[in-house]
Amino acid sequence: MKKVLFATLLGGFLGIFDGLTAYFTPEVRNEIVGIVIGSTIKGLLTGIIIGFFATKVHSLVLGALFGLVIGAFFAYLILLMNPGHVLNIMLPGSLVGVIVGYAAQKHQAESPAVRGSASPASRF
Repeated sequence: MKKVLFATLLGGFLGIFDGLTAYFTPEVRNEIVGIVIGSTIKGLLTGIIIGFFATKVHSLVLGALFGLVIGAFFAYLILLMNPGHVLNIMLPGSLVGVIVGYAAQKHQAESPAVRGSASPASRF
């Protein structure tokens, strides 16, 4: 799996959980579906950007820092629309960025030669 696709899928998956953290804020529980959808889209965008960065830069530290910056940036954009919940918005969004940045740098795309070299019996 390519780094960009991996980071995008991971970002979207973690974005779901980012949105679900809104459940712990009682005044927004009635908007949870919209928040989860928005956070998933935010996670997908974060993953795309971080995935492209990971294909160009091969540094674990820079990948995690770039992920933090991108995650915090998108969380800040959401915070501008919903002031008053700084920690509840910035912390999960930034964590998604760091995790995706780290994972994208650690992910190694499987080459076609490696995929075809295993015998059918070893796949089970």
